[in-house]
Amino acid sequence: MAFIDDITIHAAAGRGGDGVVRWLHMKGKEKGGPSGGDGGRGGDVVVEGVRDLAALSNYQYEKKFRAQNGAPGESNNKKGKDGEPVILRVPVGTVVRNMTTQDTFEILQEGERKVVFKGGQGGLGNPHFKSATNQNPKENTPGKPGGIGDIRFTLKIIADVGLVGFPNAGKSSLLNALTRAQSKVGGYPFTTLEPHLGDFYGYLIADIPGLIEGASTGRGLGSKFLRHIERTVLIAHLVSAEQEDVAEAYRAIRSELETFSHELTGKREVVVLSKADTLSAEELAGKLAALKQVSGAEVYPLSIIDDQLLKAFTDTLVKEVREVRGDN
Repeated sequence: MAFIDDITIHAAAGRGGDGVVRWLHMKGKEKGGPSGGDGGRGGDVVVEGVRDLAALSNYQYEKKFRAQNGAPGESNNKKGKDGEPVILRVPVGTVVRNMTTQDTFEILQEGERKVVFKGGQGGLGNPHFKSATNQNPKENTPGKPGGIGDIRFTLKIIADVGLVGFPNAGKSSLLNALTRAQSKVGGYPFTTLEPHLGDFYGYLIADIPGLIEGASTGRGLGSKFLRHIERTVLIAHLVSAEQEDVAEAYRAIRSELETFSHELTGKREVVVLSKADTLSAEELAGKLAALKQVSGAEVYPLSIIDDQLLKAFTDTLVKEVREVRGDN
């Protein structure tokens, strides 16, 4: 099943049940007083957070949902049964937008529930219309319609660390080395076609699909995934040692982040020169210096086949994420 992180569905809350005209049945009397019950309330359209990143895929083919209508009132002033809600389960981190009103909210906790469309009120039974001049009312009211419209779900993954960089920068391989997440890797331009997550000493790392220049304005696969790093507290920016001009590669990705959102460039950043094993000692020193000059930060050489470099980077990343999370 394909990974879905942005989808629009149609949903309708239930209609309220009708109020009814009924009469008390009293011994020795043809007809007692009014006793028609009110209609039940229609079921709501409810969104619920779950810890399943693939939850939106459930709406890929089935896109219309309807809550249950309220039942009509009954005799003896008995209210009709309320309609059951329809529960739409979405991943934690989903932004929910009512496309009719443009009202927007976010689901940030597992089990969190919010109502998008309210069910219609039930109608009134005939006892409500009894008065001094109308002892045997025959009036009642129908149930009200529930809310209805399109709902857009947009997932923004909640992770502590986001791995960013050009395609083939080594993000998936690093995620696997750090977390054993088993992200697919390969030597083709868009190695990762969907975000992958892994647990890293109790923190969550997200491998964001490789960006290209122009991603923030809609080019390539990266544009739809930039939002997934908006909630991260730390960005690990990988620049491949195989890039001829590492400084320009760094600037290009930073430009995409800034164009998409100024907040992204204000996040804590760890700069990594990946695939360091492909360079001679002299070449490595030169590219580390170039990256340090353009980024203004410490640059960490990394190779997933060099245990010493991997251990040093792991220690650094743990320290950085704990510090920015305030867990020290």
